[in-house]
Order: sequence, then structure tokens, then C-alpha cells
Amino acid sequence: MDVAIVAFDDFTDIDVFLPWDLLNRVNQSEWEVHIYGTKDFHRSVTGLTIPVHRKIEQLTYADAVLFASGPGTRALYKDEAYLRRIKLEPSTQLIGSMCSGALILGALGLLDGKTATTYPSAKKALQKFGVQVVEHPIVVEDRIATAAGCLAAQDLVGWMIQTLLNDKVKDAVLRSIQPVGQGLKF
Repeated sequence: MDVAIVAFDDFTDIDVFLPWDLLNRVNQSEWEVHIYGTKDFHRSVTGLTIPVHRKIEQLTYADAVLFASGPGTRALYKDEAYLRRIKLEPSTQLIGSMCSGALILGALGLLDGKTATTYPSAKKALQKFGVQVVEHPIVVEDRIATAAGCLAAQDLVGWMIQTLLNDKVKDAVLRSIQPVGQGLKF
């Protein structure tokens, strides 16, 4: 399983480092966490530079994608060239965002007709995408989740881990009972 954390210049440190730490504590074979971005290195809002493992064009292959937040989102969600590089499939991938990372999800059309949450200063911009913005730590609709408040990252990551591991168990069960279980639904 590949879990992606999307970084960019001027990301909020805790919105990358906390999920990175928590996601890397999962002790499952084939569980991998990678930082995705547009360059080989991205710099946080506090000046820390981190390496990028993969480019954002490869997000389509990830099982789960988490967009960080930070001042850098304010330019990216308006950058058509950046947005065109991102290909996601919400029917098969888990997709999440921290705080202003929801602006990228909104710009990609992933929050159309949905309820979401974000950082208070990003609320008006997110509403322009027709999103009903609520003040909750985490909002989950189908396979898309938005979180607000830096420490809500633990809730977002918890949802992501639980859902991915439950999906893995469901797939294993279905494979073990095929063809008998061909109509099973969980």
C-alpha cells in the first residue's frame, strides 16, 4: 500500500511531519509512505527543507493521498498547470486534506456538492467552490476527508489507516472465498 503526503513550498510543518510520523508507525508488510511534490525538495513555512520521493504525476498510483496545508496552497489552488498534473480517482483512492489543503481538493472538483472543513482563513475561498464549510475537526464523505486544526491530523490519519487496513482485510476475505463470495458486499 502506498500512502502519499503531498508537500509544496511553504507547507505547514506539522501537517507533513505529524502524518509522516503516524503513518510510518503502521507495521504492515507492503505499507509505504512517500512524500510527493513538484521538485526534488520542498521548503516548509519555517524553512525546513525535505526531500521528495515521487512527483505529483504519480499520485494516481497511490492508495491514499493526503494534501498538506500552508501558505503555499493559496497560489497552488489557482495554478491550472499544477492542478492538471494531479490525477486522482476518488472511487478507489482515499483522499484527505489538512486545513487549507482543502482548497486544492475544491479546485480539483473533488468537493463538489460536499460538506468539508478547513482552516478559518480559507473558509471563504473554499465556499467559492460550492462547498458547504462547517467548523468540525474532521469531515468524511465517502472516500474523501477534510480536517481542520493542526492536531486534527491525528484524526485524519487514523481514518486513513483504519479504512485502508479494513479494505485490505475485506479484499483478503473476498479472495479467500471466491467464487462463492462473488456477490458479497461489506
